[in-house]
Amino acid sequence: MKPMRTATSRRNRCAGYSRVALIGALALSGCNSGQSVEHDTGSASATKPSHREVGEASWYGPGLQGNETASGETFDQSKMTAAHPSLPMGTKAEVTNLENDKKVEVRINDRGPYVGDRAIDLSRAAARKLGMEDDGTTQVKIEATPQPKTGSGDKAGKKD
Repeated sequence: MKPMRTATSRRNRCAGYSRVALIGALALSGCNSGQSVEHDTGSASATKPSHREVGEASWYGPGLQGNETASGETFDQSKMTAAHPSLPMGTKAEVTNLENDKKVEVRINDRGPYVGDRAIDLSRAAARKLGMEDDGTTQVKIEATPQPKTGSGDKAGKKD
């Protein structure tokens, strides 16, 4: 003889199914940080950015001149480099100042910025070319295409 199912056991089973469905939905949706990212999907995308982001840029330089960056190279504020929280080291990024439409290409060689919700920290040279050196910050669009790995170790690309 089968045991009778009670309303409580059905509720527990439904709650269990609900938890599984919720976990599945979260896993499928991912953890979106609000950044728009396009993934490389084929041959035509070699020139197409695989990462697009809009946010606030700042610049850094004088106090860190000569220090080691996260990539292992020496920071030089006169080079076209930048710090980004997650783009791979060596990534080339086109940064557009949304206030004046000036553009610059930088290479990611450091981590940061570590202030507020800023998206990128540019070298002084990059800030100067974007026309934001005096203001210190500006709204920018970042379009990046990570460079292929060279297999030469973590501190690859030490020259600028």
